Amino acid sequence: MDILNEPVGKQDQYIAAYGGITCFEFNADDSVNAYPLPISMDTLFDLEDNLLLFFTGFSRSASAILKDQDQRSKAKDEEMLNNMHYVKELGLRSKDSLVAGRTSEFGVLLHEHWEHKRRRSKGMSNPQIDEWYEMGLKNGALGGKLVGAGGGGFLMFYAEDRNRLRHAMSKAGLEEVRFSFDFEGTKTIIG
Repeated sequence: MDILNEPVGKQDQYIAAYGGITCFEFNADDSVNAYPLPISMDTLFDLEDNLLLFFTGFSRSASAILKDQDQRSKAKDEEMLNNMHYVKELGLRSKDSLVAGRTSEFGVLLHEHWEHKRRRSKGMSNPQIDEWYEMGLKNGALGGKLVGAGGGGFLMFYAEDRNRLRHAMSKAGLEEVRFSFDFEGTKTIIG
């Protein structure tokens, strides 16, 4: 982050390093507490079964979106700060839902998160992504969001009716990207 001088957060680097379903606490002194989220195997399997990822075909520069958010945050823009604090609370509610095994509630919280994330920047979404997102909600998804900074990339949904959602997204031309959780994190390979 320092070498590239990009206005990005730490969360992506940390989850890549740790892997799994991990909880991070980013402290004001730049320290980070990391610990595995204590969820049941049923919850893990439910997430792996019901979280679906679709490539939008849109690529974007995360820097432009994140730069705007970073500048507004540093300028103490009240709307931006309130949005970020609200999203932090959503993260805590999501954590509680997952620990309690309430994965459908987690799906609904994804939708709430996306609605707040979209308000942070004009480049967060576009009319086509909004249309696909609404299509997902009408075809079995409880909630979802663009993964990453926004503006393109991958739409992730939590679905109650996976097959209906898959068929709708496929018909719309979006390719599903299958995944499972990796619990090893980053590894060094010496060869």
